[in-house]
Amino acid sequence: MKRSTPIIVFVFCLALVSSVVWAAGQSSKSAKTAKTAKSAAASTPGVALAGTLSQITGVAISPLLGVSAVGAYTWFRAPAEQRASLPWYTKPAFWLTALLVVGACACKDSLGAALPPGLKKPFDVAETLENKLSGMVAVGAFVPFTLDSVVKTLGGGGAATAGSPLAASGLAMIQVGAIDFSWAGAILMFPLAAAIFVVVWITSHAINVLILLSPWGAVDAALKSFRLAVLSLLTITASINPVVGALLSAVIIVVAWLCAGWAFRLTIYGTLFCWDFFTVRRLRFRPAANDNWVFAGGKLGQAPARTYGRLHRNDDGGLVFNYRPWLVLKARRAEVPATGLAVGRGAFYSTIVVRRDDRETTLFLLPPRYRGHEADLAHACNIRDVIDVGLRRAWAWLKETLGFGRRQAAPAAGG
Repeated sequence: MKRSTPIIVFVFCLALVSSVVWAAGQSSKSAKTAKTAKSAAASTPGVALAGTLSQITGVAISPLLGVSAVGAYTWFRAPAEQRASLPWYTKPAFWLTALLVVGACACKDSLGAALPPGLKKPFDVAETLENKLSGMVAVGAFVPFTLDSVVKTLGGGGAATAGSPLAASGLAMIQVGAIDFSWAGAILMFPLAAAIFVVVWITSHAINVLILLSPWGAVDAALKSFRLAVLSLLTITASINPVVGALLSAVIIVVAWLCAGWAFRLTIYGTLFCWDFFTVRRLRFRPAANDNWVFAGGKLGQAPARTYGRLHRNDDGGLVFNYRPWLVLKARRAEVPATGLAVGRGAFYSTIVVRRDDRETTLFLLPPRYRGHEADLAHACNIRDVIDVGLRRAWAWLKETLGFGRRQAAPAAGG
C-alpha cells in the first residue's frame, strides 16, 4: 500500500486536472470570436476551476506574500465604488503591512550571508513563526472566499468582477455579504482545497525550517530563491493561460505529496524549535529521569530522519527509541547502539552521536530546551561522554589554534 500511494495520488491529480482542462477547452470552443472568447473564458466553470487551483497552490507556497499580492491586485483592479465591500485581505491596511513584512524578510535574507549565524538566527525563528501563522490564517479565512467564487460560477451565479495575479478569471474579488455556498459544492470542494493547501504549504514550510537549521547564509538565500522561482513561474503561467497554470499546479501538488512525510517531520521539529526559542524553555526545563523526547537523526533503523519520539532506558541500561509514524499511527521502536554514544553540545541545538572508527554519526537531534542540560541528559541515558559539536567545536578549535584556549597545568615533577 505504501508503494502504491504515490501512484494513486498521481492518477487522482491527473484525473482532476484533466477534467479541468477538458471543461476549459469546451468553454473556449463555444466562443465565436476572439473578443467574445476572452470575455467568456473569464467566467466559464473550467477556467474558474483552473484559476482556483493555481491560486490556492500559489498562496500555499508563500501564504503572506500570496494573500497580500492577491489582495493588492484585486484592490487596484476593482472600481472605486466597489472597494469598500471587498474582503479583508484586499484592504490596503492589510496588504501594505504584509508586503512590508515580506520586504523585511527579503532584506534579512540578502544580508544573511554577511551576518554571523548568531545574529541572523532569531530573525529566522521569527520568520518561521510568521509562516506558520499566515498559513493557518490562509487555509481558514482565505480559501473559503476563493472557493465561494468558483461555486457560484459552477452554479450559474456568475463570476467575480476582478482578477488576481494567479488567476486571470478574477477569483479573489468576493463580497463578504454575498457568500452563498451551494451546500453540495462546499462539502465536496472545501475539504479537497484545504487538503491541497495543507500538503503544498507543509512542503514549502520545510524550506523555512531548513533555513532555521542551516548555519550558512548562502544556503538560505538559495532555498529562498528556489521557492520564489517556483511561485513566480506559477504566477506568470497562470496569468497567461489558466489551464497551463493548473497543469503546473498539479505537478507541484504531486511533488508536495511525495515530500509530505519528510516535510511534516521537519515542520514538527521547526515548531518545537520556535517554541523553545521564544519561551526560553531551557531555563525552566530539566531532562526526565527516563523517556526524554528527541528527534531521530536519520541513521537509526527504519525511523525516518527527524521522527519525534521518546528515548527510553531499559532495566539493563540499554536505550530504545519509541515513536509513532505521523504521531498517531501504530507504535514502533528502534534499537540504539550500546557503545560509542556521546551527548554533543551545539551552539543552537544539541545532539546525541555515536563514534566509530574516528567518525561521528548523529543519532538524535535535541530540541533547544536541552541546551545547557547535556550533562543531565547524559546521566539520565547512562551516556558517559559529553563533547562539543558543530559551531562549538569549530570555535574551540579556533581558540586553541590561536592560543586563546585554556592552558592545562603542567604536571608536577616527581621526586
